[in-house]
Amino acid sequence: MTGSRIVALGHYQPSKVLTNDELASLVDTSDDWITSRVGIRTRHIAAPDETVADMASRAAAKALATSGFDSHGVDLVVVATCTAIDRSPNTAAQVAARLGIPTPAAYDVNTVCSGFSYALATADHALRAGAARRALVVGAEKMSDTVDWSDRSTCVIFADGAGAAVLEAKITQVE
Repeated sequence: MTGSRIVALGHYQPSKVLTNDELASLVDTSDDWITSRVGIRTRHIAAPDETVADMASRAAAKALATSGFDSHGVDLVVVATCTAIDRSPNTAAQVAARLGIPTPAAYDVNTVCSGFSYALATADHALRAGAARRALVVGAEKMSDTVDWSDRSTCVIFADGAGAAVLEAKITQVE
């Protein structure tokens, strides 16, 4: 029986930090109001020229380095994002090219909050079906470009960043 397992993780957070007190200068809110409702004290915000593919590639590179595998061993790249500006080439293909992954299946998943879960599930299915041996799954968002910074009900929640996982097929004996 073939299954899959996560062998490594990676993440990327932009260097700019936006505090709750800074948000209070933009919208009618306070650190206490935000913290008591959502528990967030700070969020990371990407630079204007930093793209979803940039953040995704940085997180993916960390995961791949931690896995001990080289880029030639990855057959599948799946990126979950709803904020990518480029539609073609998709973000997954951009990540694969930047990491030197030679011939992967590469596609994006656009399902917002549940995107990483869907991407992980589709990669797991590909591994279980034998369509891939190793997969790189990334969730990356640049919500700062789309958030209404005057709406305190949403701007306090969203930020930018990326997380990645390397999965591999695992064959187990059934008795």
